[in-house]
Amino acid sequence: MPPDAPTDDAALIGAIAKGHEAALGTLIARHGQGLTAIATRYLGNRAEAEDVVQETFFRVWKSAAQFDPARAKPSTWIHSIAVRLCIDRLRKLKLRRFLGLGAGLDAGDLVADPAPATDRTVAGRQELALTRRALDALPDRQRLAILLAAVGGLDTAAIAETLDISSGAVEQLLVRARRRLRELGLRT
Repeated sequence: MPPDAPTDDAALIGAIAKGHEAALGTLIARHGQGLTAIATRYLGNRAEAEDVVQETFFRVWKSAAQFDPARAKPSTWIHSIAVRLCIDRLRKLKLRRFLGLGAGLDAGDLVADPAPATDRTVAGRQELALTRRALDALPDRQRLAILLAAVGGLDTAAIAETLDISSGAVEQLLVRARRRLRELGLRT
């Protein structure tokens, strides 16, 4: 981008609304990896997560002119789009699994081919597998809230805005999620 190009997210969205592709590239570079991590953990499959993130930024491109910085922070707006897409995608995946319309995707799809590893690597993989199983055991809204907090780095107010619920409801989701994760043997 040129030296006088916008640097904050709101200005980038304004530039996107005017058709500046480089601004979209900057926004993707800034938020894409975090959104992919959240979506991967929520959906349990990186390919599905990448599709969701791609669709998120497509929607940012298409609706940038409607973005109102007085109503939401840019990052919250982008996370809201991704969250809605994740919820829709998970519903479709669950329906497909229920109907037997596909092999289904699960957290096991994320585990790389186990190669000879050191004890520390093996322990790390075991802990990661335990974490994935524990997250999968959480109800969808609790899992989404904990991922937005832990992976997305969002505070309670931003999570509330993203999920369109009150801050108190977010706190309750996080408390219940952390309690359940501790019950399942994870340190929170």
